[in-house]
Amino acid sequence: MTPAEFATRLLDWFDRHGRKDLPWQHPRTPYRVWISEIMLQQTQVATVIPYFERFTARFAHPQDLADAPLDEVLGLWSGLGYYARARNLHLAARQIVERHGGELPADPQTLAALPGIGRSTAGAILSLGFEQPAPILDGNVRRLWCRLYHIDTWPGDSATQRRLWQLSEIHLPGQRAADYTQALMDFGATVCTRTRPRCNECPFEPSCQARKAGIEARLPVPRPKRQLPQRTAYWLVLRDARRRIYLERRPPAGVWGGLWAFPEWPDSDALTHHCHRLGIAPESLTPLPSRRHTFTQFRLHYHPVIANAISVTQCHDHPGNWLYPQEALDLALPAPVRNLITELDTAAC
Repeated sequence: MTPAEFATRLLDWFDRHGRKDLPWQHPRTPYRVWISEIMLQQTQVATVIPYFERFTARFAHPQDLADAPLDEVLGLWSGLGYYARARNLHLAARQIVERHGGELPADPQTLAALPGIGRSTAGAILSLGFEQPAPILDGNVRRLWCRLYHIDTWPGDSATQRRLWQLSEIHLPGQRAADYTQALMDFGATVCTRTRPRCNECPFEPSCQARKAGIEARLPVPRPKRQLPQRTAYWLVLRDARRRIYLERRPPAGVWGGLWAFPEWPDSDALTHHCHRLGIAPESLTPLPSRRHTFTQFRLHYHPVIANAISVTQCHDHPGNWLYPQEALDLALPAPVRNLITELDTAAC
């Protein structure tokens, strides 16, 4: 099967089965494509749709996003996770306004240089937003090439990565750039799926080398297993007589950068020592059951400890504030913090 034959079959499939009613397709502008592509990184379409609609209703243009305070951007992002994506969106919007006249650049290198936009995302924006032929290599496309060409090495390996990019470039047609890119995404999401691929519905089944070998379900090769590092945190859940809670804004960089959370220490001794400085007696502390939250790079074991306080104004060097639970829930919060506030508020009712 030649690259031209591949493109023809894929576009024929797309014309009959492709997704053509996604919100970022109506209208399909470079800005809306950009927002959707960033949101769709490591997040499913069904989850993204309501976030995208709220986000673009508030920030309809790069200027709107650039002018907004980061707190508001993070608030609308809250719940999507991977918050560096939102911070990069905000930073990139400011650069687009300051350096590119408020419009996304149509040059591949300039586009890929913006915060949070790598080579594949730039390719998606160029093809979907500007109708320029440009290769992409997201998870759906990696999976398709690995199966079609029986690539049995981990896609994250540098040599395998180069080969996959070459395949994306070789198969790129000279026309219908937006439809072709959308077709690649749709095909991987609905037919050449990660589990239980629907090979009987695949127009490439006769040419698929993994299918011929009967190993399509085992490709792509998963990332080599590694033990996730374990981290521990102790959260101080301060409450006052008015049932308000104390939250502080985390530093802009690092885990949950810029979000609001409970004051945190790496161990119970550090928390107890700080409570002593705040005039909170150790015997008044009430530990809650420990919980855990898994990040891509490590697993966090966190231990909430409740304390009643009256005059606390600051725990760390970060800005802090006393808030009623419903006020707190309007802020940009990490999911575990949001869940704990909801849990405590429900228990108090």
